[in-house]
Amino acid sequence: MVQRHHDSGTADVLGDSSAGDVLGAYLRAQATAFLRALRLHEESGADAAEGVEAARAIRSAARRISGSLATYRPVTETGWADGLRTELTWLSATLADEHRYGSRLARLLDALHRLSGTPEVPAPRGAARGSLTVGSARAAALLERQLTLARTRAHSATLHALGSSRFHAVADAVAVLASEVPLDTVAAAGRTDEVLVPLSAQVADRLAAAVAELPLGRAGHPYNADALVDDASQDAPWHRVRTLLRVHRYAQEALGADVLRLTTAGGALDRHRDAAEAAAASAQAARTPRIAPATAYALGVLHADQRHEVEAARFDFQRVWQRSGSETPVAT
Repeated sequence: MVQRHHDSGTADVLGDSSAGDVLGAYLRAQATAFLRALRLHEESGADAAEGVEAARAIRSAARRISGSLATYRPVTETGWADGLRTELTWLSATLADEHRYGSRLARLLDALHRLSGTPEVPAPRGAARGSLTVGSARAAALLERQLTLARTRAHSATLHALGSSRFHAVADAVAVLASEVPLDTVAAAGRTDEVLVPLSAQVADRLAAAVAELPLGRAGHPYNADALVDDASQDAPWHRVRTLLRVHRYAQEALGADVLRLTTAGGALDRHRDAAEAAAASAQAARTPRIAPATAYALGVLHADQRHEVEAARFDFQRVWQRSGSETPVAT
């Protein structure tokens, strides 16, 4: 059974506003944010930090437009909405790769530095006291080579995408969206609480069902060790909840709801995804042929550390979710 709690923040838009007015205003705002970020990206030039921030803003606006078009598809001209959503999903995924490789490398190097400076970390049997420090330096060099190469390739793919006719077509479509949203005449004329809220509730129901499949009872106990097993099939349900939670948050944003707790819960699942991917990267590096035993050991310690971070993120999400009954659907 799913208990749904109405968001108090939606009260402002559940009055006389039509579904088209509310959805149109949100989509136009996100399209404007997309175009503003694109202009900043073009003007960033050699400023790498500014370029990264602008690309992040482009991704953010693209995800919000795409997610809203999926949730509120019946209120739009569906052929147009489906086409634009597909292109925005492609663009967001392309832009995300470079950022994720860079963030993953920084995360792993920081963890290696922390671990090698921690006397509580046990040394392998028969190893010298400084083996972790030595292994960490070599592991860091190996990870830097592998992930820098991946990031460089992703950067090239991003530059190619941003210079392509496909991207320019997307930018043109978003520019049109900033001034005019193609809507279904009948659905857009309906009341917000009769059209948009039920569509948003469908996403909330899917989210609640996905959360119900998570072992939240186990995740509510710290150090339960469930997450220490590096198993993609075990992580997949949590990644699915992360995606659904993000779409639900965007749907609530369009309705003017307070999404603070949804954002906090999503942050925990972002950390879960980042730690899981970092653990996988360390495991992949450890499979490099002919690496030194000390390097392999350091990568093993790093892998275990990141799986502990996966477990901690699950614990954090469980605590936030159980407190957020007033703003999210709760499976019972």
